[in-house]
Order: sequence, then structure tokens, then C-alpha cells
Amino acid sequence: MKKKGFTQHQFAPFLGIPRDVWKFRKIIPKCANRKATGAGFTLIEILVAGTLIALLASIGIVSYTSVTKRSRDSKRKSDVEQLRTALEMYRADYSSYPPVNTVGYDTVDNLKPYLVDAPYNYVPAIPRDPSVGYRYSYKATNASGGSYFGYCVSAYVESEDPSDTCTSAPATDTGEVPIHNYGVKNP
Repeated sequence: MKKKGFTQHQFAPFLGIPRDVWKFRKIIPKCANRKATGAGFTLIEILVAGTLIALLASIGIVSYTSVTKRSRDSKRKSDVEQLRTALEMYRADYSSYPPVNTVGYDTVDNLKPYLVDAPYNYVPAIPRDPSVGYRYSYKATNASGGSYFGYCVSAYVESEDPSDTCTSAPATDTGEVPIHNYGVKNP
């Protein structure tokens, strides 16, 4: 019975090997016909390789999400410090802090007329939280004679135990995320 498919001698001319050379078996690999040699991967080998790839991919995804959370937290802390610096420059010029959000915490967007708009220009723009759904908060404190001599600027930090110095908004009993858990204040 004749074997199906190409033999080594029939296949060699297609590779551009001269006729007098292709007769030597050293030129043509022994596993040119994989069925004849039994070479290939078993089902177990393929499953093990697939499992290892899936395991490495899951480790990479978990690591990536952790890194992105820390990156957003660094941005938040930097933004809070930028607002702190702008507020201190405002106080140096006007002897008190901006009189906004005096009753409770509210968005830092209310500081725009005092920190961004002319003639102040302490910051180019009010920073925004890098995640959708979170915002920076501001509260003026220590009122005396219509002026405010203290403040608290706060943000929500995702990935680490925050070192909060001025906020008191823990997670609620219903499981809602607090508005802020990291803050800086003066005094």
C-alpha cells in the first residue's frame, strides 16, 4: 500500500535544493512528515500550557489594577497639596482663607473665583479627581469676624490606609463609599 502525502524525495525540489544534494538525508529534517514521526503536542501538554498562560495573565491584571489605584492616589495627594499651596498664597495676600463652603464640605469648584480667576491666578485650573464619581472637597473653618482662618481640603484615597487629618466621614452602614477619607488642614 502506498503512503499518502509527499515523500522526502518529492518535497525536496520545492525547497530549491539541487537534485544531487537532496538525496542525502542529512539535508532534509527527519520530522518533515510529523505523522510518520509521531511528533506533536498531547492534549495534556496543551492544557498545562494554557493553564500557565491564564495564571500569568490573571497575576498581571491584578498587578495592573493595583498600580493604577496607587497612581490615582498619588495624583489626588498631589492635587490636594497644589490646592493647599494656592490657599496659603491667598491667605498671605488677604490675611484669611476664601469664605466658601462654610457650613460643610462642598466641591472645590467653588474656589475657582478665589484661586483661578483674575486677579488671583494662584493655580491655572481647579484640579479634578482622576476617577469618575469622586471629587475633592473644601470647607472653611475657624470663623472670626466674618473671616475664616482655617480650612480642610480632602479627597478619597482608594488603595491605602489614608492619613486623614481633618475629615470625619467614615463609610456608612449601608456600604456607601465615603466622600473623602484623606485631607489636609490649616491649622
